[in-house]
Amino acid sequence: MKTNFSLLFYMKKQKNYLSGSAPIYLRITVAGKRSEIATGRVCEPKQWSSRTGRLRGTKEGVKSFNAYLDNLQAMVYQAHKLLSLAGVAITAQSIKNKFAGKQEQAHTLLEAVKDHNAKMKALVGIEYAIGTLKRFEVLERHLKAFMQEKYKIADISLKKIDHAFISDFEFYLRTENSCANNTAIRYLKNFGKIIRICISLKWMDADPMLGYKLKSKPVERPFLTEDELQRIAEKQFSSQRLLQVRDVFLFCCFTGLAYADVQKLKLSDISKGIDGNRWIFTHRKKTGTRSAIPLLPTATMILDRYRENAYCINQNKAMPVASNQKMNEYLKEIAILCDISKPLSSHVARHTFATTVTLLNGVPIETVSKMMGHTSIRTTQIYAKILDIKVSEDMALLRDKFQQAI
Repeated sequence: MKTNFSLLFYMKKQKNYLSGSAPIYLRITVAGKRSEIATGRVCEPKQWSSRTGRLRGTKEGVKSFNAYLDNLQAMVYQAHKLLSLAGVAITAQSIKNKFAGKQEQAHTLLEAVKDHNAKMKALVGIEYAIGTLKRFEVLERHLKAFMQEKYKIADISLKKIDHAFISDFEFYLRTENSCANNTAIRYLKNFGKIIRICISLKWMDADPMLGYKLKSKPVERPFLTEDELQRIAEKQFSSQRLLQVRDVFLFCCFTGLAYADVQKLKLSDISKGIDGNRWIFTHRKKTGTRSAIPLLPTATMILDRYRENAYCINQNKAMPVASNQKMNEYLKEIAILCDISKPLSSHVARHTFATTVTLLNGVPIETVSKMMGHTSIRTTQIYAKILDIKVSEDMALLRDKFQQAI
């Protein structure tokens, strides 16, 4: 690693200096940042040459003084050489520390990631969801594999991370790991969070991600049409497990609850709302945001179906919800039996509530956002962008108006 640096011997006069000798300092400059070292020598201002950075004259005392400064300069160059050979990030401070015989504590990337993940793990259920922790744990595994594959090392100093490292890591995610664009970008954003923490802790001098472009691509979010919802609701299943999974799925379609939220939904979370009808009052597991959802007739009918269910009564649960893995497995069967080509999941159910059930029926986007527990209305606007059907219906009214005027 080649790093240019400069040395300068200069006289440092105090602000209240009037006369007499003044101390000589050595200034090290790397990338515009400075570090100073006291030489332990003083001289009269008239003897000092700021141009040469040495004493003027040829007397023995002058030669001895200048030889001492030459020796200091050689020692600083040697410190720089040793740092370069060790592959350590070169800074003005690291050269000064090496010259003075001080060991600069070098923090590593995996040290930072492990420290972050340990703290996040302690806050799971309080500030973070378990899924968020798992994403950072996967990031840690990807970084380990990448450094071993690309550089044949187990870890790297934080100060050696630059644009090239980040670019190589992105390329690794897209090729070796076959990550799609948005998945790779999500990992890089999580990586960026680690970097920002390191900068705030003074473990890094600069942000290597500054100016690095991270752009996600818009994703088409599938949702069910009214006809598809009707097909699922009217389908007769001989299997009790498929009946229960179908009911949970439809309940999510008509309430907008995510899997984690319907799985933890208690009977005590359902009570009378401001209009005298039954409402769901809960907090989203993912964000902790409060959700208040008036129950539509279909959702109420499904709830009443499990009023006497032994599991629901004993566990104080609103519905008998299977594991997420089982839910997704059974939903595949339901999709085949109902002749639906879209992949059914709790996410599709939530998107269906936002689109087919609410927005397409004229419910204001602000109301939908509140019911879905979104922290920002911009999240809800993602659903509004894909409603070509709604655009067609609204423009049809305008088209009729202009046709009548002709």
